[in-house]
Amino acid sequence: MTLTHEVVNQSSPLVDVNLFDGNLPLREGLAVHLPAGALAGAEDRLRALGAVAGSAAMQAHARWANVHGPVLRTHDRQGRRIDEVEFHPSYHTLMSTAIAHGLHARPWALGPGAHVERAAGFMLFTELEPSVLCPVSMTYAATPALRGNPAVLADWFPRLTSTEYDPRLVVLRDKTGVTMGMGMTEKQGGSDVRANTTRASFESDTPWGRCYRLVGHKWFFSAPMCDAFLVLAQAEAGLSCFFLPRVLPDGRRNALRIQRLKDKLGNKANASSEVEFTGAQAWLVGEEGRGVPQILEMGTLTRLDCALGTTGLMRQALSLALHHARQRQAFGRPLVQHALMRNVLADLALESEAATALSLRLARAFDRQDDPFEALMRRVLTPVAKFWICKRGSGFAQETMECLGGNGYVEEGGEGVMARIYREMPLNSIWEGAGNIMALDLLRVLQRAGPDVAAAVAAELEPLAGVSPVCDAARARVLDRLQGVVDEHEARRLAQNLALAVQAALLRRHAPDFVFEAFVAARLDGSPGLSYGCLPARADFEHLLQRAAPA
Repeated sequence: MTLTHEVVNQSSPLVDVNLFDGNLPLREGLAVHLPAGALAGAEDRLRALGAVAGSAAMQAHARWANVHGPVLRTHDRQGRRIDEVEFHPSYHTLMSTAIAHGLHARPWALGPGAHVERAAGFMLFTELEPSVLCPVSMTYAATPALRGNPAVLADWFPRLTSTEYDPRLVVLRDKTGVTMGMGMTEKQGGSDVRANTTRASFESDTPWGRCYRLVGHKWFFSAPMCDAFLVLAQAEAGLSCFFLPRVLPDGRRNALRIQRLKDKLGNKANASSEVEFTGAQAWLVGEEGRGVPQILEMGTLTRLDCALGTTGLMRQALSLALHHARQRQAFGRPLVQHALMRNVLADLALESEAATALSLRLARAFDRQDDPFEALMRRVLTPVAKFWICKRGSGFAQETMECLGGNGYVEEGGEGVMARIYREMPLNSIWEGAGNIMALDLLRVLQRAGPDVAAAVAAELEPLAGVSPVCDAARARVLDRLQGVVDEHEARRLAQNLALAVQAALLRRHAPDFVFEAFVAARLDGSPGLSYGCLPARADFEHLLQRAAPA
């Protein structure tokens, strides 16, 4: 008589599955974008990562790293200033795994197709835990930016591309591997980095080039336990880029003071901080006064990772929703058998696949550095992909959470993965430039290479030509705007329309007809931005859901 109920009709945890094998759109995308000779090896490596990322053991590490977040230790017990961040051991396990799989540097150490393979791996790992990928992403992006200081690059490159994770703050010669971060924003400026007030005073010429002393602050300084950072500061000739190591070549700690850690909405496992430079030593990268173009080379790559990260989170949220809906019974049958739920899930599956297609397409543009067409598409699609995919993320997470109902909203002991995804989603839209910055970047590309952009986009959208009046209208809507002067008020609309048209063209090229037709009906012939679950009744729901099934 004391037993009030038994637990029934609850879905099982989605664990011990191979995230790569269960993601058909990703696998098909790799077959399209990777060179034929690189596909088999990439699939083997990604399958190994997919097994690790989908395991119950690694998911436990992801939970612990978020529940037991970083702690700042400004001083040791004797009162000496140390400025160290202490992490749970699970954080280090996650970092070690990401670096062992080359997510921080694979494109700089391998041959053709490395950016595409690394993009797929980045998305897979994001399904496990996105927070630790902040220092991983910045390390990936910083490496080519260091070409502006060949002496620093020569010394640091072997350890930047090492697949060994070494969290110790020790001198470079004693490290087996290193990570890098970046510091641009200040209190008074935010995205307007030209308002920075940190000052750089020339000190001496050294084996690493021109050495300066930095005095100032950074308002957002992510992953402060990285071994070195690229930062912006005002030198005599203007805003310049500097390489700032945590430990100096002689073994002393640099004068970087961590003031506090940010208390953020999400991204809990990663330490984001406010710092001050009190005469910190830093070395010039590139030319004085050319700091913004120099560090934007790094920003372009991290913007790619914002799109990849959101795409990975979309896939994880979709998988959780589908897994739940196939098991949870309501009104006498599984949720997935109810017509309206099928519509919602199929529509979410379309969004996830379209994001995957656009993300891999952008990664391919980074792989083909010497191709003028791909170089132009890289400039166009980077702000477009970051704007649209990241902007769709929060609404996507909210809709998938509704599929789980109250169970999706609850975080019992940190096990609420869906709630963690929901908190994480806004970050990629904000980091490295929010929506307005991306739309303005697109306008800058048009102003500098207008006719070339229009011709390149026309070629990219060729698969839509003559397919249907709806597709012709979507293509013409974009090309007409590219051939004229775009008012800043319309920049977001252009970014949205361009993203949707490119996604449709990619699905026309590479996806089954039932995917392309449903996407056109929902995104080109409808009203993008409205709620999910508005596919027409003629859509092939059964095959859409089968294609998206995680296992």
